[in-house]
Amino acid sequence: MQENSQTFYHILTNGVKIVHRWTPSPVAYIGVMVGTGTRDELPEENGMAHYIEHCVFKGTAHHSARQIIHAIEGIGGEINAYTTKEETTFYAAILCEHVQLTLHLIAEMLLEPAFKKEETDKERMVILDEIESYNDSPSELIYDDFENLVFSGTSLEMPILGTKKTLRHISSKPDFPLNWMKTHYTPDRMVVFCQGNIKPERIFRLAEKEFGFLVESKKIKDRPSDSKTLSSLSEQSERSFYFEHQRSFKKHTHQVHAMLGGKAYPIGHENQLTMFLLNNILGGGSLNSRLNLSLREAKGLVYTVESTYTPLSDTGYWCVYWACDPEDFSLSSDLVRKELDKLMDVPLSDAALRHALVQLRGQLAISAQNQENSALAMAKSMLYRSNAPEWQEVMRKIEQTTPILLQHIAQEVFSSSNTYILTYK
Repeated sequence: MQENSQTFYHILTNGVKIVHRWTPSPVAYIGVMVGTGTRDELPEENGMAHYIEHCVFKGTAHHSARQIIHAIEGIGGEINAYTTKEETTFYAAILCEHVQLTLHLIAEMLLEPAFKKEETDKERMVILDEIESYNDSPSELIYDDFENLVFSGTSLEMPILGTKKTLRHISSKPDFPLNWMKTHYTPDRMVVFCQGNIKPERIFRLAEKEFGFLVESKKIKDRPSDSKTLSSLSEQSERSFYFEHQRSFKKHTHQVHAMLGGKAYPIGHENQLTMFLLNNILGGGSLNSRLNLSLREAKGLVYTVESTYTPLSDTGYWCVYWACDPEDFSLSSDLVRKELDKLMDVPLSDAALRHALVQLRGQLAISAQNQENSALAMAKSMLYRSNAPEWQEVMRKIEQTTPILLQHIAQEVFSSSNTYILTYK
């Protein structure tokens, strides 16, 4: 449904950004992305952004939790939200005819939450259950512990869900989350986004009605930045199979769960898009990735091995995750490092690069057909870069890469001095 899409932009006088992508679809995805998350919390507030995400669904000044659910679900829609280290997002999928009702309800949740203690206490118990469930899933928990290792000493090391202790603190009084929202849910950090068969002028008018009255905020204190940038870590020393930064936890799991990686480029960096291509070649989810062919197809050592690249506003990280039998860990970790070394030592042939570009082009085109993912990616791009290019434009930029550039990025990012490894045993 993307072939005839068009993207439109508008910024309210108070700083609220609006992005709308017109598509022929009768289904619209509409919501608000707020540029605040876990890394904006103080240590004693850890879990606040996620707690707020949950609790605004528990009632507003005008609607109960049951009424909020019925308002969207009763028209056949779906409402959702999520929290990351840097963003909190609220959105819904609805028929285009219900876009006004839906945006009004989301605005009410963000601007007039009730935080009634009897309701938020229930939600605190839900989050505590979520924490316990997360602790029982090593393949998910290891991402949090890996970020803690890579970004140790910064606010990025804190878990999104918080802890039992911090949850007790932040839920003890409704003033805590309300004051936090007043500080961080500011117009300059908000993006209203929509995708569907709706005229852009209508979305702009609705956003103005719901958010235009907000007072332009004073600039709040900048987030603490990760002072150890990728460039300062990439002073190359002689490579070896020695891992500079290591951590291991006893989890008594049947398999060894491992994650290897390091820091990478932030959002907007000139190498960001080429890094996505490099990650795709290494282990980006396809069965013909180098890691999958080496560890699973050739050796049968793992069921799952994958690599990811996560750019953040001022930093980023890459990682490789796999799980294997304990007796296979040494060989599998050597094979992972071997694939990294190949990318650093040997430039891709022109034919291999063409194949990688063809594959990525198909993946981007297919991904763009998922309206939900497309709308959320569009909102994040608007938040940090004030524009939201469609996949064809992104692909044209990636196609400008060369084998030498890919090799240079691999040498910078995959160096042993920038390599951390975390294991659960």
